[in-house]
Amino acid sequence: MRFWCDKAFGKQAKNIVGKFDETVPVEQVISGKLRRYHHLSLVQHLLIPSVVFPNIIDVFKVLFGTVQAFFKLLAWRPDVIFAKGGYVCLPVGYAARLLRIPLVIHDSDAHPGLTNRLLAPHATYIATGAPLEHYSYPKDRSKYVGIPVASDFAPANDAKKRETKRKLGFAEDRPLVIVTGGGLGAKRINDAIAAEVDKITTKSSLLLISGVGQYAELRATMGENTSAWQLTGFVSDGMADKLAAADVVVARAGATSILELAAVGAPTILVPNGRLTGGHQLKNAKVYAEAGAVKIVDEDMIEHSGEALSSEILALLADDAERARLSRAFHAFAKPAAARETAELVLKAAKPRV
Repeated sequence: MRFWCDKAFGKQAKNIVGKFDETVPVEQVISGKLRRYHHLSLVQHLLIPSVVFPNIIDVFKVLFGTVQAFFKLLAWRPDVIFAKGGYVCLPVGYAARLLRIPLVIHDSDAHPGLTNRLLAPHATYIATGAPLEHYSYPKDRSKYVGIPVASDFAPANDAKKRETKRKLGFAEDRPLVIVTGGGLGAKRINDAIAAEVDKITTKSSLLLISGVGQYAELRATMGENTSAWQLTGFVSDGMADKLAAADVVVARAGATSILELAAVGAPTILVPNGRLTGGHQLKNAKVYAEAGAVKIVDEDMIEHSGEALSSEILALLADDAERARLSRAFHAFAKPAAARETAELVLKAAKPRV
């Protein structure tokens, strides 16, 4: 087994892979991406220099990466390749096609990414993170497996929830609101919560996970932690327990984070980032909102005032029945066997050595 990634992810990949198996080599492949921003028109994509020129350069990176991957695969000759859809997968997938090496792809987002759309015609099997009706992939080669998440993401009973709140330093008998924008944070969400912290904490305890980028700024403006609210830049351990203990979670709409929240059955308000490539977070959020499993707050509505977000939080805190209904509907999307079912597809596609 080998793990391939681009240069930017190299150091992080070595740390992550090393925690599971230090013997797995982590190697880099030249790759490039097509910059597409949901809030820009086609004309703007063609006229803005900071978009156009990097895209041109990255076309050549993809070509070089395909040649590089071809010779690496020619020397290695693996039985099967598993690709998760990042832009580094494109040159590797094309090289695999040239060498007739079986390819299994996994699409986490509810809307197929560009790399996976390009590789799908050549894939032996296609695994999806959302139900198949949200994809245009051939049904005979596709399977809805969900997204593999750590096994500790699971619902907690009332006693476990009280214990987690106590360990966090909050009152056991108060509702807990957790707000997270991911490792890098989400400035608009952070600012909205910081502006409304006094209002929110009249009805609950609050844990704001700001991300490392804005932590110092928020600490300076919000002051020191209190018994009612806490600010932290990053959670490196115990995130599953914290989310399972929350009475309301506010989060972005990244595919993996959504399935982690579904696994714990957290009543959730999603604030999708509408400016990302292809608007994939908007499409992710829509899948679960249409199923009545989450609430959605438009990020544009909270950019100048946090009241739209705090009002939704307070309304959900006041409605025990609605939180219970959301928890059940969301948890129905949990796929605890996702990792096993994905592995089964990979093994099924594997090309036996002659």
